[in-house]
Amino acid sequence: MRTPQLIVMTSMFLLTLTACQSTEPQKSATSSHVSKAVAVLTPSSGSSVRGTVTFSEENGSVTISASLTGLTPGQHGFHIHEWGDINCSDGMCTGSHFNPTGSQHGDADATERHVGDLGNSDADASGNATFQRTDSVLSLNGPHSVIGRAIVVHANQDDFSQPTGNAGGRVAYGVIGISEIQ
Repeated sequence: MRTPQLIVMTSMFLLTLTACQSTEPQKSATSSHVSKAVAVLTPSSGSSVRGTVTFSEENGSVTISASLTGLTPGQHGFHIHEWGDINCSDGMCTGSHFNPTGSQHGDADATERHVGDLGNSDADASGNATFQRTDSVLSLNGPHSVIGRAIVVHANQDDFSQPTGNAGGRVAYGVIGISEIQ
């Protein structure tokens, strides 16, 4: 009769001891600095454009790198839009360009521009494009954070006119998600 009681008492002691052990706190997106993000682009209806876009924040700037396929040759507007909603076939659910400052549309190097204005990607004769830019206007943290927003590739070149550059329809889009926190 003592053996079952001893087993129960020992088990309870071990459970109590285990529950009291301290563990290292888990890092979370709300308490840590987002250092990297990624978006996988899917085509809109009637398009074959696909791609991957990565974001890496370091020393107050974000480096954006993209690899795109299925484009028509030439330049294509490349923007961050306000909503990370990609539950539509034409990309219109992503909203307008991300513009928390209420600025005029402009080239990525312009003094005044939307936070989401990244310029154009340039597709070769085979429809492939790479894009790389280091930007100090957008961020992965704080009020200009692009996390949870959409990256959009447009059918045409952004001519930097008002209000949004005449870049045409949305041929691919994806949600920007966290890939690393520090």
